[in-house]
Amino acid sequence: MRIGEGFSVGFTAIHMNKMRSLLTMLGIVIGIASVLAMIAIGDGAKMIVLQDAQKIGGANQVTLYRSGHIRKGNRWVRNRSNEYFEYGDVLAIEAECPSVEGVIPRIPQWRGVLVQAEGGAEKRTTYEGITPFYQIGMNWEPARGRFITEEDVANRTKVCVLGSEVASELFSNQDPVGKTIKIARSAGNRFRRGAQRSQDRSMERFTIVGIMKPRGRSLRFGWNLDDRVLLPLTTVQERFTGNDRVTMISVQAKHIDLVDQVKEEVKAVIRQRHRNQDNFFNIWEMKKGMEQLLKISRIIKIVLGVIAGFSLLVGGIGIMNMMLVSVTERTREIGLRKAIGAKRRDILFQFLVEAIAMCSVGGVLGIGVGVAAGYGMANIAVNIVKIVPEWPAVISTQWMIISVAFSAMIGIIFGVYPAVKAAQLSPIEALRTE
Repeated sequence: MRIGEGFSVGFTAIHMNKMRSLLTMLGIVIGIASVLAMIAIGDGAKMIVLQDAQKIGGANQVTLYRSGHIRKGNRWVRNRSNEYFEYGDVLAIEAECPSVEGVIPRIPQWRGVLVQAEGGAEKRTTYEGITPFYQIGMNWEPARGRFITEEDVANRTKVCVLGSEVASELFSNQDPVGKTIKIARSAGNRFRRGAQRSQDRSMERFTIVGIMKPRGRSLRFGWNLDDRVLLPLTTVQERFTGNDRVTMISVQAKHIDLVDQVKEEVKAVIRQRHRNQDNFFNIWEMKKGMEQLLKISRIIKIVLGVIAGFSLLVGGIGIMNMMLVSVTERTREIGLRKAIGAKRRDILFQFLVEAIAMCSVGGVLGIGVGVAAGYGMANIAVNIVKIVPEWPAVISTQWMIISVAFSAMIGIIFGVYPAVKAAQLSPIEALRTE
């Protein structure tokens, strides 16, 4: 029997017993659909993690920050060092570390700072002193206007770039570029009616040169990246902090595999510039944070995949049971075929192809159900876990092909025993069967 004829006979047998075949294939359909839906949701979660990492610099970034406590071994201790990061450290890292792509120095003010627009609208937000590489390192471009330039940093220019949410709240539907805002020198500054002159003395006026594209919220840290004002680093030092200190230094490696090398190069520069000390700051790696989240994602996928695998196993057992029933029902047909010259391998091949055909049809139906289930579960997930505006369902062509191949393999595995049993029937005994 040729392969084409075998599949023709197999599909005919499925068509003649449509309801029984459909119920038999249900296990395969559910198993394949479960696998594809879980992969779609799991890969969607992975994409969310990767996109979130890109929002705050990417996996090839390490951040040095000085805080009141530092990590020593497995515990936190009070930071008693008198050393602080300076802007000169940033320039030295850029010049002396060959594995570094770029450096983003930061002076953030996270506590709500009063910002006031020309028309009197005001809000509390955050500001951050940065340099031009911030735009490249964060892969974040202005929607209107321009970004902070090297000239702004060198000349301590009183300019600023607004996040989209700040611009919207302060200026509504107007174009803020070219207008001015006033920023309080301290987070505790409050506006008091009748004290306008005192208010003006405690605030700095800045010209808006650009509005950033909407970026959203960081899942890991909860920061609203659109609710901030970006200022030249040196301007913040001169107008707000009054010193040359830098709070944080984010360093981007040329490649993710160079992250560990970058850490050692940066530490060497810091030791050279800070009296051989490299223990007055902490280092946070984006790569490690991502690895933890992706590890959790992989564990969830494995668990759900095992559950889906059991569904396929149950489906395979259902196929075998149906084929055994089919052999019993068609015993006389088998005897007749053998009597007119069909060999044992022809009978074996016929029933094996029927099992493969049934599993393949179940696999194709499972793909359709799985794709629909993947998108449906993504919509449910985004409504239940309200951390992202959209949960992508990543439908993998590779896994579709693997699913069909796997379902065909199940047909072979669970179809062999019924096929062998059919092939071993004696033609005389088979023809005597009523």
